[in-house]
Amino acid sequence: MSLPEPADMNPDWNEVWKFRQKQHELSRVSDDQSHNWDKKENAERYDANSRTEYDARIRLTLDGLDATRDSRVLDIGAGPGTLAIPLAPRVRHITAVEPGAGMVSILRERAAKEGITNISCVQKLWEDVDIDRDLSGPYDIVIASLSLTMEDIREALEKMDATSRQYVCLYWFVDFPFWERMYADLWEPLHGSPYYAGPKADCLFNLLYQMGIYANVEMLPLGKEYRFTSHNDMETFFNRRFSAKTPEQQETVKLYLKPLIRTEGQDIVISGDSTFAKIWWKKSG
Repeated sequence: MSLPEPADMNPDWNEVWKFRQKQHELSRVSDDQSHNWDKKENAERYDANSRTEYDARIRLTLDGLDATRDSRVLDIGAGPGTLAIPLAPRVRHITAVEPGAGMVSILRERAAKEGITNISCVQKLWEDVDIDRDLSGPYDIVIASLSLTMEDIREALEKMDATSRQYVCLYWFVDFPFWERMYADLWEPLHGSPYYAGPKADCLFNLLYQMGIYANVEMLPLGKEYRFTSHNDMETFFNRRFSAKTPEQQETVKLYLKPLIRTEGQDIVISGDSTFAKIWWKKSG
């Protein structure tokens, strides 16, 4: 006699992703504009960090790509050219899809300054891209690096797979990245409600499996560092980040940060480590 299979033994992982994304939206700070990538000053800050704080991750990512001088690459969520700028001299052409006006502006400025002419930009959300009209595929390598914020991830993955003729490489969080651990620790003490994390790499792998794509998975280290020139700048940044407005909330944030702080020369530094995954597959044929 066989036992009945539990109803949730084989969930629709696209629906799991959607549910976790919607829950995650409940934990967003509505008045925090630090991730508004239409603003050029935010893009400039991210770009500056990407050349220092993210340097090890960039090298790790680029060295793990099977790219040649003949490769045509699609970079989804390209930001200010974090991967596209250092990758450009290694490949034939890169199409950078990026919705943020500030990010695209910085990418184009960096490319012009460094004499890079083999990057073209598509300023759209991936969800809004028409792969026949907006792109010049198929591409040898399709990359989406820490940019998988689409609600319907199945549709997004199908489009990526459709425009690739060799490889699709996704990079996404495995555990709570350092910044998200901070949210998880502080959200309920500050706002009286639980913090909801976004979907992680397990959703991606399981969804791909349901789609008939049997992906490879590699675990990679992910560091995060915040660097400030004064305690006041640090407290202002994190109070805004966690929407700590009252004196009581700001004291909670201050006490939380105190044991995390270290000094390096004149800088005040807070950092932590986590893990992200490279999830990739090669197209058959």
